[in-house]
Amino acid sequence: VVARAAGRLTAPARRPAPSAFAAAANSRPFSSEELVPGVGKGKTSTGLVGLPVDHDAVPKMITKYQALLDKMAASDMPEGAQYRKNVTAIAEFRIKAANENLNDPEAVEELCNCGQVEELVQQADNEMIVLDMYLRNRWWEYVKDNVVIEHNPDHEADDDGREWDEPLEKNTA
Repeated sequence: VVARAAGRLTAPARRPAPSAFAAAANSRPFSSEELVPGVGKGKTSTGLVGLPVDHDAVPKMITKYQALLDKMAASDMPEGAQYRKNVTAIAEFRIKAANENLNDPEAVEELCNCGQVEELVQQADNEMIVLDMYLRNRWWEYVKDNVVIEHNPDHEADDDGREWDEPLEKNTA
């Protein structure tokens, strides 16, 4: 039955029976698993503006971090380049954490300790952008090997007269 109110057609509101509503709110279709509000499939917000919930973030993490590893393997960046070592270690750890906890995004977040799974996907996307720049500019050629890092450096003694905006010299070693 359609009612006419103020010149507009309106359908009567239908409300599910209370028991049907409660069942729909606490379970997924075709699943006997209960939804817990704010956790797993019951998560409705990341709490971060512009970053929506992604219930498929864990598999996406695996795909994107594997893409980083594949791109480095196919490149001419030396295996000994520090950037490659760091990205490889991070990507392999996150892939392992995701593979071991495919259905538990909270466990992945806790293991990785770098934000929500949606943020980890975003970090992989951002790292791919950095990797593209790193490969395009061949930045590993500018990194000096075996640099001693001083924890309390004397900046006056280190002044070699160069300005910060001067071009870098390639590492010839």
